[in-house]
This record gives sequence, C-alpha cells and structure tokens, in this order.
Amino acid sequence: MAETIISPGVFTRENDISFIQPAPVTAGAAIIGPAVKGPVEIPTLVTSYGEYVRKFGTTFNSGSNSYEFLTSIAVKNYFQQGGNSVLVSRVVTGSFDSATSTTISNNTTTTGVATATGLVASFAQADDTQQYIIQAPDGTEYNFTAIVGDVPDDIPSANQWYFSPGVDASATVDNLGAAIDGASIAVIHGDNATSDTLELDGRVAGTAANGYILRVGDAAGNDPSATAVITLAGGTETTSTTTNSFILSTLGQGELYNNAIDTSTITQNSDSSLVSGSSDNLRWEISNKNEDLGTFTLSIRQGDDSLKNKIVLETFNNVSLDPKSANYIESVVGNQQKVLATDGDGSKYIQTQGEYVNKSNYVRVSSVPAQTLDYLANDGVTVNTDSQGVSYVSSLPIAQSGSFFGANGAHFGDRHAKFFGEITGVDSQGLTGANYSDVISVLGNNDDYIFNIISAPGLAYNLTGHTTPIDSLISLAETRGDCIAVVDLVDYSVTGESTVTGQAAGLNSSYAASYWPWLQAQSATGRNEWIPASVVIPGVYAFTDNSSAPWFAPAGLVRGGITGVIQAQKRLTRTQRDTLYSKKVNPIASFPGQGISVFGQKTLQTKASALDRVNVRRLLIELKKFIGDESRNLVFEQNTLTTRNRFLAKVNPYLESVVQRQGLYAYRVVMDDTNNTADVVDRNQLIGQIFIQPAKTAEFVVLDFTIEPTGATFAG
Repeated sequence: MAETIISPGVFTRENDISFIQPAPVTAGAAIIGPAVKGPVEIPTLVTSYGEYVRKFGTTFNSGSNSYEFLTSIAVKNYFQQGGNSVLVSRVVTGSFDSATSTTISNNTTTTGVATATGLVASFAQADDTQQYIIQAPDGTEYNFTAIVGDVPDDIPSANQWYFSPGVDASATVDNLGAAIDGASIAVIHGDNATSDTLELDGRVAGTAANGYILRVGDAAGNDPSATAVITLAGGTETTSTTTNSFILSTLGQGELYNNAIDTSTITQNSDSSLVSGSSDNLRWEISNKNEDLGTFTLSIRQGDDSLKNKIVLETFNNVSLDPKSANYIESVVGNQQKVLATDGDGSKYIQTQGEYVNKSNYVRVSSVPAQTLDYLANDGVTVNTDSQGVSYVSSLPIAQSGSFFGANGAHFGDRHAKFFGEITGVDSQGLTGANYSDVISVLGNNDDYIFNIISAPGLAYNLTGHTTPIDSLISLAETRGDCIAVVDLVDYSVTGESTVTGQAAGLNSSYAASYWPWLQAQSATGRNEWIPASVVIPGVYAFTDNSSAPWFAPAGLVRGGITGVIQAQKRLTRTQRDTLYSKKVNPIASFPGQGISVFGQKTLQTKASALDRVNVRRLLIELKKFIGDESRNLVFEQNTLTTRNRFLAKVNPYLESVVQRQGLYAYRVVMDDTNNTADVVDRNQLIGQIFIQPAKTAEFVVLDFTIEPTGATFAG
C-alpha cells in the first residue's frame, strides 16, 4: 500500500495523469563560458551569485596558480548591478559525466558461492528395469527406471520417470542424465562429464543440493542398494550485502565530484573527513530507518565536512523505496537528467530523461534496484516480501554514509591554460572557439529559453577560431529577435583604435553591440586581472533596467558607470572616443574624479537609422515581447470585432505607459477592417499594425555662450 494512516484526520489524495509542458526558463541575461563545476552544456538558471557559486563554483587551480573564470566575474557583476537572474551555460572541452554514489548497502542476505556436485566414473550400462533413485535429505525419493524397448510415459505424480538404457554405458549416462533433467528436481540436474561418467550438480550455487544421493538397484528391478553411489557435496554459501538499495548521481559533471576510488573504497582522515573531500563535491548519509513503515532519511552533505562537524546541504525525511508511496525516493529527490541531443535535422537541443522533476539541487536518483512495492500489507502492519520470499525490511538501507566516484572530465590538470590578458585563439581559458558551438545552437530555442542579453566572455572577434562562434552569437540574437549580443572585438594585446574599428567594420547588425577597451578588476583570487568589456556590460544593462527602463541609454555618467573595476586598459582621449564611436564601437571612458563609464550606445548596424542605437533596439525587443505574448492569445480565436478590441484594450494602455515613461514620442495601433479585409479573413489571418516613434537620446549637448556688452539687459 502507498501510505499508512496512523492518527485521525482528513487525508486528500490526487492522481495526476496529465502532462503539462514546463514553462520556459526566463532570465535577464545569458552568459556562456567555462565554469569550475556544474552541468555541462545545459543552460541553467541561477537567481543569485550565491546560487551560482553553489552550482558552478568560483576559483580553481591551473598549473601552480589559482584562477577564476570570466564567467564567474560576469555573473557576479550582473547581480551586483541589480540583475535578477542569469542563464548560465557551462562550456568544456572533452567528455564529461556525473559521479555515482558508492554502494548504499542494505541488510545482509545469504548468497550462493560454490555448487554441490558428485560423480561416478565408469558408469555401467543399465539393464532392463534397473532402477536408480535420487533421495533428498528430507527422505523424498525420485525413481528412474531403465526400460529396454518401448519406454512408457513418465508418472510425475508418483515421482516415477523412465528412460532407455541405450546401446552402451555412454548412452545410459546420456539418457539417465536427460531423464533427471526432465524431472526438474528443484536443486539438482544430471550431466555427463565424459562418455561413461555420470555427474550430478546442484541447479544453483549454494548448499541447497548438498546431501542428495543416488542409489542403484539390480537388473531384476529389486530394491535399490542402500549404499549411495553418488553423494552431492561441496556447495557453499556466504553472507554478504545485497545490491544497492538505490543509486545517486551528481547533477554536476567532472572529476571534481569524485572523492572515492570505487564502489566502496573511501579514504578518510582520523576525523572521518574525506581525503579527497572539498566544498565542490558531496557526501551522502542514511539515518532514521523505520522498519515498521519502510522509511528512512537521506541527507546530502558537503564533501569537506567531518563526523563532528557535518555540513548538511539538504535533507529528505521519511523517504520510501515503495514506488506507490507519496514519499517514493525518485519523486522526492528527482530522477531527471538533461542531455545534449541532436535531432534529425542536425540541430542541437536539450533532452530530458526521467519521470520526476529534480527537487534536489545536487543529486538525482539514477536507479532503485531494491524497490519495495506495497511495503505494507492491507492490514497496514505486516511487512510484505519480495518475489523470492525475502522480507522487504532487508531492502532498506542501513545507517551509513558514503561518497561519490566514477566521473570523467578534468579541466587542465597540471597544464597552465591561458587566462585574462593572456587569452589566445587556440587557448581561451583552456577552450577554443569550437567548444561554444553546441551551446549557442541550444540557446537559439526561444520557446524554452528567454533572455534579453547574451555574452560569451573569452571570445574575441580578431582571434583565430573565435570569428565563427561570435558570428553565430549575433545570428542567434537576430533569429530570436528578443535579445542583444554583447561581443568583444579584440583581445587584450590590441591597443590601437584602428584595429578595433577594423574588426567592427566586418560586422553589421542592430542586435549586437561592442565596447572597448579592456578593464582591470580584482578576481576572487585577490589578484588584479584584465577582463574584456563583455564581462561588465550586461551589468550596466541590468542597472539601466532597474533604475529607468530598457529604452533608456545604458551609457553616460548616470547609468553607464561601471562598478568594481580599477582602471581601463587605455585612457581614451576625446578624439579617440570620436574615432571609435563613428565606427560603431562604444568607448569606455575614464573621467578623473567621476570613474569609468560607458560613453556610447551604438549597435553594430552600419546603416544610420533609429536602430543603430542600443536603447532603440532594446525598446523594440521589449515592445515585441509584450505585444507578441498578447498576440499569442489571439491564435485560434474568432476573427471578429470582439477579438480585435480585446487585443487593442491590452496593447494601447501598455504603449501609453511607455510614452509616459519616456520610451516613445507617439504610437498608433491599427487592427480593424482596413487591414483585415474579407480576403485576409478568408485566409484565416488577423493583421495588426503598430506604428511607433521611438524617443531619442541626447547624445550631443550643444551649449552656446553669447558674450554681450556691458549694460545689456537679459530678458526674463
């Protein structure tokens, strides 16, 4: 039974036989790049920097130094600037998989090791009516009689079987062995090792067949001899633990999650801490086993804790191995695994395997070998048994703790990869541009993932191998139409404006923007490092959204200030800023006493139009999202005046609010008979037209000072 009612009360139950597609993952920004740990190439939502650290880590060792990935710095900056959520996609090189829990042992059981056997060499040919009797230790007898000529039918109900003696001893051995096999005696069967040797063996390993004997009668069919010709012996058993009660797998992937050698070898210090334990890996613990109800407690602990100083990350109480229970372990913890898959057209997508959504932040249940179906009988008291007659109590895990092993995938080992200002085309934080292609493809699905900014810190357009993924990133933004890509044009070694603007000249899109120069910031290691602008610009956008609105320029001293940076790679002069801005590159300016600020808001669109400004592009993204969501509610509705008016009643007030919040000068929405003529309606179409005048920013402030003669008066 699924549950037991112990005390009085009202109990409500439900059976969900429907399936509702999960809502899309919505985030403010999408950041692509390497991370210390976590899911590989699976876009994962984090809503705070603390959650990012828990899922993806911070610092790590490469060679003899400690480092922090640009991904980590970008996420931290985004949240510090007021961002609410980030979609993180971890990129790696090589093969990565999850770690598996060490054996979660349960109660002991008897297991057969060796098989009972016995034989007689030079077995004689049987005469007519000669009898052979196999006698079990409890006295039960099974009779086998040799018949020359027509062999009568067996009489199993009387434990009587017949066989032909054959032409020689070898034939007798074969036929008697076949007859014994045909009798299907529970623990014994016949075999012939050589032509005239009769061998009897237990059907299964263990001691069950020990003590069976074979007696032989005379040719006249008289009573068999009381002397045993064969006595089976040698079967042995041992007491050992059964298979895992259940198996856990880490949600994160990579060797970092290993802190055990194999299924049972865990190397511990004197205080029960793990030799290979760290804050980035895990331990598991079983406690509070209740044999009456068939439940126990599962705790997930931090890998670097000890017996006297446990760091419990999460606890699942009253867990059951009964799949009918409301607290069945797979439904309580979760068993889903997300994997990168390829469809028939070659497109990448994320496939979800498993029936139960993961409620643990760290592990999933990968299998339950010791299920206890209907643990309690109908009386609610009696413990049921499995198909082998073994009490389900033995399937419950014993009180114990364990670890994880078997994951593959290491970052760099002892190799010193290139980080920060050392990044090259063939080694950008241990990666190449090709490592980004699958994740970029996955994020192209705007039904499953929603965000308005995307960046991949560590990629630079001028580096060999980085051009293709940056082009793909921009193409992704253009195809989706609901986000803007922040891209870096050059690596740290470039100091000249002409090289930067030369790279910008090769790009043309209103869905992308670029900023320069590089900046210096302090990493989590305590060292000052050089970082590209794409690390901090999403944070500037987030601050603009929170302080004003997406259609305000994310630039200037009011909204363009960059916090947490020490200095710019180059202090740009007014002339240098003009050169960059005229060539579609947004300069990052350093003003004495006022800090470092973004001083431009151009997109990478070459043609001069309203969409060559970031604030207008982001205004359009915001409008299209709201109006697009409202339009989705019109699909399959009646194409009538009522439906159109319902749409206008939603859209017009929204656009009016944008006007009031300085996003538009004016607007007009048309959805009536003028654009929904009879032929349009007959084609099952509903046409709406939205005309807007985006508000422009004051990028060039001109102040005329007029010098007048003494005695002149100023008009009021």
